[in-house]
Amino acid sequence: MVEEMNKQQDGKGRSSKKPSMGDIIQILKGEAKGKQGKVIVLRENSVIVEIGVNSKTDEPIKTVVNHKNYKLI
Repeated sequence: MVEEMNKQQDGKGRSSKKPSMGDIIQILKGEAKGKQGKVIVLRENSVIVEIGVNSKTDEPIKTVVNHKNYKLI
């Protein structure tokens, strides 16, 4: 029962639970829509996510996603 309460969803089917560092999310809106990434920084209104690696420079590709624009995987 407690587990069900933790998984409560808002009216749009998204989880109301905020992610932790290292969690995997799927982006629902924006330029990176449909991509999955690992949470590397958690902010009050958004998260910074690593969504890949630049093949030419071997640097991580990061993006900022508002809490209402992703879902936990």
